[in-house]
Amino acid sequence: MMRRRTSWLTGCTALTLALGATACGSGTPVAAGGGDKALSGQTVTVAGVWSGSEQKNFQKVLDAFTAKTGAKTQFTSTGDNVSTVVGSKIEGGNAPDVVMVPQVGVLQQFAKQGWLEPLSTTADRSISADFAPVWKNYGSVGGKLYGLYFKAAHKSTVWYSPSALAQAGVKPPTTYADMLKAGHTVSDSGLAAFSVAGQDGWTLTDWFENVYLSQAGPEKYDALAAHKLKWTDPTVVKALTTLGRLFEDKQLVAGGQKEALGTDFPGSVEKVFGPEPEAGMVYEGDFVAGVAHDQFGKTVGKDADFFPFPAVDGGSAPVVSGGDAAVVLKSGKNAKAGMKLVEFLATPEAAAVWAKAGGFLSPDKKLDLASYGDDVTRATAKSLIGAGDANAVRFDMSDQAPAAFGGTKGAGEWKLLQDFLRDPSDAKGTAAKLEAAAAKAYQG
Repeated sequence: MMRRRTSWLTGCTALTLALGATACGSGTPVAAGGGDKALSGQTVTVAGVWSGSEQKNFQKVLDAFTAKTGAKTQFTSTGDNVSTVVGSKIEGGNAPDVVMVPQVGVLQQFAKQGWLEPLSTTADRSISADFAPVWKNYGSVGGKLYGLYFKAAHKSTVWYSPSALAQAGVKPPTTYADMLKAGHTVSDSGLAAFSVAGQDGWTLTDWFENVYLSQAGPEKYDALAAHKLKWTDPTVVKALTTLGRLFEDKQLVAGGQKEALGTDFPGSVEKVFGPEPEAGMVYEGDFVAGVAHDQFGKTVGKDADFFPFPAVDGGSAPVVSGGDAAVVLKSGKNAKAGMKLVEFLATPEAAAVWAKAGGFLSPDKKLDLASYGDDVTRATAKSLIGAGDANAVRFDMSDQAPAAFGGTKGAGEWKLLQDFLRDPSDAKGTAAKLEAAAAKAYQG
């Protein structure tokens, strides 16, 4: 499952760091560093959305933790509905020790329900020193740190086939208007401009968020993300209208709206980088590179490249991010060892393992950029780190919302934006429906 994340490449630097010696919430020593196998005989259970290549690559990180501490690990893929699956496991007395949470809203939900253990002093110290404050803020609830953002995504990247753009005689645009103009030129050359993954509602939220952040600005974005601004606000209607002009243009969307609604995320990448291309560009996060490389053999930087999501209507170019936060459940059978895993994940040593495997970006500033396997991924990681340092990055808005609104298949924002893709003629009506769904979810 590839819900909102990363890129896939090679190259790594070896780093060695010792983990701390005291578990969170306890004075009992639980040594986990120095490769002393102090956790031998123990098992840490982990749940997360990942499947396929992402799960395999994360398993390499878990294997590194095992080699260092002696603790075994068991990973379970939850699918998109993390809150439902984890809630059921807690109620059934079978809670995992660690959950990789893909949404700020779900992390907040878990914390407010009293399910989470605050992170240890060791983890807090690493995050405070090595991560931009924005990442600590998104991992905190009520002033307490509960989540470590181990894996991040740069979701303001438009991926394209260099040969397709070269054939059309266009260069990567720097404004949204120029992007649509370039799209029409690509279409005139024989390919549709964009492949849109409308079957996956989360991709449509990402489209909206980039347009909205650039057009309305960060203050309005933050207010809408917190539902301090209603979805019926004129800025929302304007962003939907802007996006609707692209969705309704059959020259721009491969196969038109109907085909887009039947295209999932991997399928959207295939339409650009597969053996029979149908489009020249696909918007999504840096993790597009992983699919293009792993599934279709494309060399990133040569056969597949990206340009930053362009500025809309004179605004600043947006930088939207997503990420997976490691949290420790109080009801896990081995929460102390689970905390040791989170402490390990907070080190550049752990991040370097996945960076070598590919399909990964880390918000850890101490991770050597040489760990990434090519200049494109290094540039993406540098951009994300820089935006974090400048407090210019904004976390995926739908991921900040309650799961009922921003993170549930066939419901809330995902479904309503799919309906909007199907018929983008009524931006004001769609905004009203979004507000009704948001109000209900935030009250809940």
